[in-house]
Amino acid sequence: MKWKQFFTPVKSVTAEEARRIISETPLTDITILDVRQPKEYEAEHIPGATLIPVSDLENRFNEINPEKQTLVYCASGGRSRVATQILIDKKFKDVLNLTGGIKAWNGEKAVLGEEKGLELFTGKESLEETLVTAYGLELGLEEFYISMIKTAENQSVKELFTKLSRIEVKHRSRIFEEYLRLTDKSVSQEEFLSAVYSGASEGGVSTEEYINLYCPDLSSPTNVIDTAISIEAQALDLYYRASKHVEQPESKKFLLQMADEERTHLKQLGILMESVI
Repeated sequence: MKWKQFFTPVKSVTAEEARRIISETPLTDITILDVRQPKEYEAEHIPGATLIPVSDLENRFNEINPEKQTLVYCASGGRSRVATQILIDKKFKDVLNLTGGIKAWNGEKAVLGEEKGLELFTGKESLEETLVTAYGLELGLEEFYISMIKTAENQSVKELFTKLSRIEVKHRSRIFEEYLRLTDKSVSQEEFLSAVYSGASEGGVSTEEYINLYCPDLSSPTNVIDTAISIEAQALDLYYRASKHVEQPESKKFLLQMADEERTHLKQLGILMESVI
């Protein structure tokens, strides 16, 4: 790194501004860059973030698109400032540093490493296979919510899980319709179900793993919604990471659409949270 880069002015944004930018920008038009270490990323990260530790950035900056807007963050803002200066020196057009880093982030977070769940999307799948896998993930989350209905004792919580499960029914029905449209096949949803992967829910995490990760308080509606937000953030993260690995253009497009739909779900859950607080 050149010494003069230490004096390069950077444009910084608050967590609130960063959330607005992310929510208003198509995923194809922004890079969220995490410059911490892999273990830090695994513990928590902004959904959809690309991990390149700041120590590797000089050699790996060509892995990200300099024409896109780039939002850079670290733990508290120090490493991301250096990373932002590096990218500016590399002629990246629009680079923003997240003030306060992940510690200041007041939005949804994903967990686990970069490869988690990608065994479901190796990058070699056809569009048909990608649709089947996505359907299975949505079905897995629906089954998770239904199992929580049976477990919860609080009636309002039961009703909340019912509402969440119905959202997933609509989502997987849309995937099935997309499957029929894109493959031009004529099969029933029952026939389609026989081909579906059901070993994980959204985000590539099993029901048991979700329970262990989030330990939801089944007596608290706000805690239930918070858990749902975490799960949807995990799904967004997986779909976006998977889109970067697939080779088939239609599969890539579909996975990005799924990631954007998860962002819509997150907004809906935010509104739902406001209604019960």
